[in-house]
Amino acid sequence: MFDTLSDRLSATFKNLRGKGRLSEADIDATAREIRIALLEADVALPVVRAFIANVKERARGSEVSQALNPAQQVVKIVNEELVSILGGETRRLRFAKTAPTVIMLAGLQGAGKTTLAGKLGLWLKGQGHSPLLVACDLQRPNAVNQLSVVAERAGVAVYAPEPGNGVGDPVQVAKDSIEFAKAKVHDIVIVDTAGRLGIDQELMRQAADIRDAVSPDEILFVVDAMIGQDAVNTAEAFRDGVGFDGVVLSKLDGDARGGAALSIAHVTGKQVMFASNGEKLEDFDAFHPDRMASRILDMGDLLTLIEQAEKTFSQEEAAKMASKLQSSKGGKDFTLDDFLAQMEQVRKMGSISKLLGMLPGMGQIKDQINNIDERDIDRTAAIIKSMTPKERAEPTLINGSRRARIAKGSGVEVSAVKSLVERFFEARKMMSKMAQGGGMPGMPGMPGMGGGPGRQKKQVKQAKGKRKSGNPMKRKAEEAAAAERREQAAQGGAFGLPAQEDKNFELPDEFKKFM
Repeated sequence: MFDTLSDRLSATFKNLRGKGRLSEADIDATAREIRIALLEADVALPVVRAFIANVKERARGSEVSQALNPAQQVVKIVNEELVSILGGETRRLRFAKTAPTVIMLAGLQGAGKTTLAGKLGLWLKGQGHSPLLVACDLQRPNAVNQLSVVAERAGVAVYAPEPGNGVGDPVQVAKDSIEFAKAKVHDIVIVDTAGRLGIDQELMRQAADIRDAVSPDEILFVVDAMIGQDAVNTAEAFRDGVGFDGVVLSKLDGDARGGAALSIAHVTGKQVMFASNGEKLEDFDAFHPDRMASRILDMGDLLTLIEQAEKTFSQEEAAKMASKLQSSKGGKDFTLDDFLAQMEQVRKMGSISKLLGMLPGMGQIKDQINNIDERDIDRTAAIIKSMTPKERAEPTLINGSRRARIAKGSGVEVSAVKSLVERFFEARKMMSKMAQGGGMPGMPGMPGMGGGPGRQKKQVKQAKGKRKSGNPMKRKAEEAAAAERREQAAQGGAFGLPAQEDKNFELPDEFKKFM
C-alpha cells in the first residue's frame, strides 16, 4: 500500500547524500518533494501542512546544521515526524477490572467488521484469553452465518440467538450476551454491529443504543484503508455521533495509496490500534507507528519479523538444530529432514515476499521480491519427500540413477534434484561455519562475519630483494653508499639522530617550542 510513497521518499533522500551542509534551497526542495509524495499518497491536506512545517523547522535547526551527516539527520527527522502523525506510541487494549471486557466494533458496511471480529478473537485467544463473538448485525443478509463460520475457523465461541436477515433486536442480543459470557466464563466479549453504505441517523442511533446497553470498555472503529479521504470523514462522523476509542485498519494489503492510514490518527485524535493485512485470520496484529514508519522509509521491520519467528519456531527445535550445526562433524548431522522441517516452519510464518519485505533495503529489489514463486518451497518439499529415509540422512548416496528416480517421483527435472542437493551442501556448510563462530563466508575482515581466527590465513607473497644494477661502476657506487649509511646508523641513534653520548647535540629551534 505504501510502495509509491516509499519510492518517492527514497528518491528524495538519495539527492541529499554526499552533501556536507544543507542550504536553505536544499531544505526547501526536499520539503517540496516530501509534500508532493504525501499528497500523491492521498494524505489529508491539514496533516501534510503540519508535517512539512515540523520537518522544515527541525531541518533548519542546530540538530541538522551541526550533524556529521545532515542527510541521515533529515531522514531521522522525517522518521520521527511520521511516527508522530501515525499516533506516536503503540496503543494497547484496556481490559476491564472485572471480566468480561466488552469490545464493540463499529463502522460502515463492507469495511470488514465481521471478518475482523474473527481475527481479533483468534489474536486474543493466542494471548491466553477466552473471547466470545456476538452477532448483533441482524440487518445484512447472512451476516450471522458469516460470523458463525468465521468463529468456527478461529476456534472461538459465538453467541447468535437470532437468525438475522432483518429479524431480531440487536440491542437485546448485546445485553443478553454479557450474562451468557459470565455464565460460560468468557473474559472478552466482541460485539459485531451492523453497518450502512453511508452515515445515516438509523445507523448512529442503533450503534449508540448498543453502546449504552453494554457499556463497552473499548469501541473500535473499523475503517477500510482503501477508500481514501472518505475514511477520515466517516471516522469524524462516528467520533462525533457515537464516539470511539481506537481505530482498526482493514485491507492494508491492498494497492490503494493508503493516505487514510497516515491521516486518521492525526485528524481524529484517536490512535490506530490494529491492522489487518491479508485475507487469512492470522493476517492481523497490533499497529506499531514506529514500525510502520520504518517500513515506509525502507528501513525494514525486524521487530515484527522476530515476533513472528518466535511465535512459529519452537525453542527446543531451534536448540536441537543449532547443536547439530555446531557438532564436531562440521554440521553433517544436519540432514535433509531437518532442512525440510526448517522450510515448513518458515512457510508457517507467511508469504516469503512479505517476510523479505520486512528486511531493511528490500525496497530496492521490490520487483524481484514480488516475482518470487511461492510454490518453489512446495517443489523442494516434494523432491525431499520423494527420497528414501537413508537418502535424506546421507545425501552423498544420491547418484545418477537415484536422481532419476527422485525426479520421476516428484514430477521435476533431474537437474532440479541435482541443484537442490548441491544447494543443500552449500547451505549446510555456510550455516555450520556461522554456528561455530566463523562468521559469514566470503566476508573477511568484518568482526563476527568471518576473518576471525577460524579462517585460513592468506599467504603473503615474499617480496623480492632489491634489484642490483648490471653496470659494475654503478653497482660499486651503490654498495659504497649503502656501507656509508650503515656506518652512520651504527654511530647514531634512532631515526638517524646522533647518538645520545654526543653532549653538544641540540634540537632544532622549530622543535624546541614543543618541549
